[in-house]
Amino acid sequence: MKENLQRFFNNIKKWWKQGVIQRASRITYDVVWNVVLFIAIICIIGGVFVGGIGLGYFASLVHDEPLRSEASMAEDIYNYSETSSIYFSNDIYLGDIRSDLYREEVELENISPTLIKAVIATEDEYFNVHNGVVPKAILRAMSQEFLNASVQTGGSTLTQQLIKNQILTDEVSFDRKAKEILLAMRLEHFFTKDEIMEAYLNIIPYGRNSSGRNIAGIQTASKGIFGVDAAELNLPQAAYLAGLPQGPSTYTPFTAAGELKPEEELQPGINRMKTVLNRMYEMKYISKEELEEAAAYDIAGDFIDAIPSSTDQYPYITYEVEKRTQAIIQELLMEEDGVTEEDLREDEDLRAEYAQRAEKELRDGGYQIHTTISKEIYDKMQEVAENYSDYGYSRTVVKTNSEGEEYEVTEPIQTGAIMIENSSGRIISFVGGRGFDEEHQVNFATETKRPIGSTIKPLLDYAPAMEAGIIQPGTPIADYPRTFAGGYAPGNYGGGYYGIVSARTALANSYNIPAVDTYMKIIHNDPAAEYLEKMGITSLTPSDHQIPSLAIGGMDHGISVEENVNAFSTFGNNGKFADAYMIDKITNADGEVIYEHETEPVEVFSPQTTYLTIDMMRDVIHNGTATYVNSLLQNSNVDWAGKTGTSQDYKDAWFVASNPNITFGTWIGYETPAPINHSYHLSYSQRNIKLWAELINASAQVDPVLVTPETPFERPDGIVERSYCAVSGKLPSDLCNEVGLVKTDLFDARYVPTETDNSLTRGRRLILTSDDNGSSFSNGNGIMFNPDWMRENGYDSMSDFSMLYPRTERDKWLKIGIPASMSSSANNDGN
Repeated sequence: MKENLQRFFNNIKKWWKQGVIQRASRITYDVVWNVVLFIAIICIIGGVFVGGIGLGYFASLVHDEPLRSEASMAEDIYNYSETSSIYFSNDIYLGDIRSDLYREEVELENISPTLIKAVIATEDEYFNVHNGVVPKAILRAMSQEFLNASVQTGGSTLTQQLIKNQILTDEVSFDRKAKEILLAMRLEHFFTKDEIMEAYLNIIPYGRNSSGRNIAGIQTASKGIFGVDAAELNLPQAAYLAGLPQGPSTYTPFTAAGELKPEEELQPGINRMKTVLNRMYEMKYISKEELEEAAAYDIAGDFIDAIPSSTDQYPYITYEVEKRTQAIIQELLMEEDGVTEEDLREDEDLRAEYAQRAEKELRDGGYQIHTTISKEIYDKMQEVAENYSDYGYSRTVVKTNSEGEEYEVTEPIQTGAIMIENSSGRIISFVGGRGFDEEHQVNFATETKRPIGSTIKPLLDYAPAMEAGIIQPGTPIADYPRTFAGGYAPGNYGGGYYGIVSARTALANSYNIPAVDTYMKIIHNDPAAEYLEKMGITSLTPSDHQIPSLAIGGMDHGISVEENVNAFSTFGNNGKFADAYMIDKITNADGEVIYEHETEPVEVFSPQTTYLTIDMMRDVIHNGTATYVNSLLQNSNVDWAGKTGTSQDYKDAWFVASNPNITFGTWIGYETPAPINHSYHLSYSQRNIKLWAELINASAQVDPVLVTPETPFERPDGIVERSYCAVSGKLPSDLCNEVGLVKTDLFDARYVPTETDNSLTRGRRLILTSDDNGSSFSNGNGIMFNPDWMRENGYDSMSDFSMLYPRTERDKWLKIGIPASMSSSANNDGN
């Protein structure tokens, strides 16, 4: 062995001395070098070739992508929907407009720096240094996808995610990915890191809030999950929210119903929070101690309780505000485009287009909608309406569905009420009904049209007639059976008649024949058009204008509570109509005012007519059909003037009244019109009046200055007191004074009586001697109705003259006889 080793080393020495090894090494080195050079050249050429192909392919993928300017990209990036919000008066937050996605924008300076670090650590660790894309992150994500790794970090930067959400789509293709990369680099060129981060945090989805609504944006998530602003998030909360975007539906703590998920379903989100914390630690954003403390934090204890949405808590307001705001936005869009209402009437497709645009703007435009509704009064009213115990009985109604199948529903007596400020038209509060049904949305205060009964009498009959100088409060009007145009023969409630009464008495007691008689004297002037339309009543049909029954509230369909109360508020505003409104102001997402209501009063009645009507309606409350309210009001010194109303067959009960500040009205009835039961312990009218009083009492507790003013209606110049004869309405004659029928009342100075009474004379007469049935007369001489006066007023054709005699002050009226010459119309007993 030793000899063999010696021989091997000797041969090595020999080859070295002969240069064999050196030559072999030199040859090998040369060959290897040449091979390396050749391969390098091939690689460079191949790389250039492949790169060229790659660049060409990339170019082919993005060839149809326009070269976007900075302004264009800014418009797209910041064009994210933002939820519109509703406010009570005095800027008290009510809730959000219904939307598929709720979002509240926030500036970066109002976001917790800890949250920003958490997002960078978990979503884009190279965010602060890359130019929009991170090639190795893309390669890493591709390899993780290829190897089906359990932990996948994703290859898209925040910038790319922003591009995908705001400019491109979620389509999975090389085409979209190439455009995403190109646009991400371009976005980084135009925008700062802070601008990109702010936009990202405002658009990213975060699952659901405690109302069960889908949410996006860090501010919405912070408030909707933890009940704090984004600036106030602590470390565990920030880590939890930063982890949500990877799987919003999985990690969100709330269900679609706004309920907290079971503990086992919360665990994935908590585990995700811990992953975020670990990444923050790896990037040295937090210390080991902070990591351990945050990981052990009871994050579930910070989840807020379920919060009812505005639709759940204030459904009537939310839906009403949406409807009115959408109409305003549509008008603004039309004005901007130069489109008129006539254009919409002529083109249904155009109308639908603007309605859709307005709705989208409303839901996604981030508007701040400020209403006129007083939260305190509204809340009190809902409480009273919900707990009121005297509505009456519910009834079963058989209805038919769209397939022709019958089904039964139970309908309670419904109510609608609304309070309006006289001077401005501001809707202060309302009651939309009992039990809001989202599937069957009916607002009985603003939408439902019902006949208004006798509440129309001041609006259509007496005030217009006084404005025309045809009547005054003391004007005598005979209440007896008679037939008007078209064979219309109205009667009174209870079937009785009340003889010659003043307009004041007729209104206070809601006698029907005097109202129709007054209306027929002015119907040729179409007071419905001249007065009702000026007072915002637009629901009448053309045929309503022509029928005598309109005088006492008979109409094809009816009007809403809002229309009726708004019209009455004209009397509370010195004869000027201020259109009711609920939307006070709208600002856009930038805080700019795009709409602000301006009250434009319309003069309807003179101050004199207005005051006389008010004074007549005071009697409705003091000694008329609404006297019951006096025993119910807690503030008895308020100057109220109002009118009750009942529709045909007692299907609707109304009461509307004004004081110097507000007008308030209530209605009760079944949704499917039907008579309101009489057998309840209170009459249908009393039930409604009691509800009216309880709502007013509750409102006065909240805002007594507004609801129960201490000052009365101011009497204007031009109102005078004059004496007149209760028989004719003219200046008292000696005979009128002799029978004791001289009265005093208020007059518009322009229409004071100037002629002396001629309704009485002396002569042979028939005297009514029996009060039992008003049909027994006896002969005699003395004071009697003037035959000429009776013919002038159409009384000569009466079948029963006893109908002329009122039920009040009977002893005085019985001093007046019937002319013996008209004895054929009197039942003479021969005495």
